[in-house]
Amino acid sequence: MFLLSRLMRAFVRKGHLTIIDAAGRRHVFSGEPGPRVTVRLHDPKLHWTLATDPEMAAGEAYMDGTITFEEGSGLKDMLELYGSNVTYLEAHPLQKAILWFRGLFKRRQQSNRKGEAEQHVAHHYDIGNDFYRLFLDRNMLYSCAYFREAGETLEEAQRNKLRLIAAKLDLKPGQRILDIGSGWGDMALYLASMENVEVVGVTLSREQQALSTERARQAGLADRVRFELKDYRDVEGPFDRIVSVGMFEHVGVGHYDEFFAKVKSLLPEDGLALLHSIGHMTPPTVASTWIHKYIFPGGYTPALSEVFPHVENNGLWVTDLEFLRLHYATTLAHWEARFRENRDTVVEMYDERFARMWEFYLLACEAMFRYGSQLVFHMQLARSRAAAPIVRDYVTDTQRLYLERERTLAPVPAPEPALAAMP
Repeated sequence: MFLLSRLMRAFVRKGHLTIIDAAGRRHVFSGEPGPRVTVRLHDPKLHWTLATDPEMAAGEAYMDGTITFEEGSGLKDMLELYGSNVTYLEAHPLQKAILWFRGLFKRRQQSNRKGEAEQHVAHHYDIGNDFYRLFLDRNMLYSCAYFREAGETLEEAQRNKLRLIAAKLDLKPGQRILDIGSGWGDMALYLASMENVEVVGVTLSREQQALSTERARQAGLADRVRFELKDYRDVEGPFDRIVSVGMFEHVGVGHYDEFFAKVKSLLPEDGLALLHSIGHMTPPTVASTWIHKYIFPGGYTPALSEVFPHVENNGLWVTDLEFLRLHYATTLAHWEARFRENRDTVVEMYDERFARMWEFYLLACEAMFRYGSQLVFHMQLARSRAAAPIVRDYVTDTQRLYLERERTLAPVPAPEPALAAMP
């Protein structure tokens, strides 16, 4: 416990943490008022691994039941305490040295070559549509929602997000749109329901492609909306507009130049692209080892300083930039609450360890968006400085227009509810 105790003394600046080690000894670490957490370690290996790789060790210990909580609301309070103090942890000389060493392998960790990228996507998205129905909104949007007002439902906030992105695309009838990483199809279906446009969605997930294709058929939009199982690097253009929501996190820094070069090649001179992605407000770092192993192999959320050089190198204009700061924390809180309501079903579908893995993932991500450095950015890109209106009022005006259209149009059919989620 010597190394772990030294690390915790530097780490806990806010809150109160008591660790009961594997021998039953109590170690108390306290700072400014904050969460009070008591954890019990049931495996002496944790005395070392929690000091050398805190995220991996804590995540696996929770999954395996070798760490338990005896004070506070358990994992949620522990992750709040972690998120409130993480900058002190990362500043510790031992952690800085470990992060530096991992940085030497950063590009390998984020490798997403063709074929390899498909395997990474399948690891996360092809575990079954029925699972995602248990905690996502009715239309299965798996990205940050946009909460315009307090008290909005998850469904309302996700519709706000689609409306905001559609407005930024400045759509015109007859245009051809590309949706890179089209998910379960709601972005493409929304665009086609708001304007007379043709939309092509591409995904590497077989589960997503099959379900989104069926949704387009049910909505009567199959003549204008189609979904292809294809790597974006194999798409042929041109497209008047390109949108990508929650896919850039799977590209990897070593492939950023390739990504923006492809976007530029697909756009005409007056085309626009809108990139919605998670990022962070701190300098470049490496992905969480636990998330890389269990949730998103090949995934990484970039610092903006890692993105802009590749935009600039490819001669693209950033015509608009917006940050959504706390919206994803609220989104994740909704997902976690729905997951908790359906936890017994998750255990039946998979097992207890899988349920614990997703609990840790959802709560840890919420903590990082609420207390840590994570954010979401919207980056509008163009080949020409004149491609987008030069006064930003059009974004607000178009959102109002689309809101009125939503009230008059029949809703796009939602995916059929999962039998496993029904009482």
